Amino acid sequence: MKVRVLFFGASHDITGCEEEQIELADGHALGDLRRQYESRFPKLAQMGGSLLTAVNQEVRGSSWRLADGDEVAFLPPVSGGHDGDGTPESGRTADFFRLTREPIPTARLAEDLKASADGAVVVFEGIVRDHLGQRRTLYLEYEGYEPMALAKMEEIGRETRERFAIDRVGIIHRLGRINITETSVAIIVTSEHRRAAFEACHYAIDRLKQVVPIWKKEYLEDGVIWAEGEGRQAEASRREVVEK
Repeated sequence: MKVRVLFFGASHDITGCEEEQIELADGHALGDLRRQYESRFPKLAQMGGSLLTAVNQEVRGSSWRLADGDEVAFLPPVSGGHDGDGTPESGRTADFFRLTREPIPTARLAEDLKASADGAVVVFEGIVRDHLGQRRTLYLEYEGYEPMALAKMEEIGRETRERFAIDRVGIIHRLGRINITETSVAIIVTSEHRRAAFEACHYAIDRLKQVVPIWKKEYLEDGVIWAEGEGRQAEASRREVVEK
């Protein structure tokens, strides 16, 4: 059987390729494939549980059985986004979940989300700062597993709506090169009351940094590094338990 393998973030740098097509014996498990690549590229093994693997845009454990035509992606910890308008939730035409390579027009997007029943709009903007510790930052580059990133952003939107009494939610993330002071991500929440809007916005950015497959490369005055993402060992462990 043939499987398409994709590499993102640090795994892209370690392997030196974005993707490759490989042939495997029938019955191959995801863990077998991962060990095969770790043998070829020992630095992948050093990433341990922080390196997740997805099959057809869903994170899976090592026991997952692969099938002909599957797409496997190696996903380092995310560092938190198909250009265009994204896909709104059914029945909620004002909600949006987007990726863009253009500057984010936060004020206009917030204005578009507001409705006459709203009593609050809360906006979070993540912007590019000019330093990392004592090191000077020149600019950033963001890379994303785009179909999965959009799906996860929509998932966060659904979670946020279930947890908080909000009216609308919008999430947009930049890809490509971003300069100092530019907005890399914006989250906008409207609600009848301010507390729900604040709490929902806080929840959404935290979840985005945990689960949306977007990676940040920092171009510093003295070198280039991938930003460290938030750990996802617990999520990987839960997934493994469920699949067993």
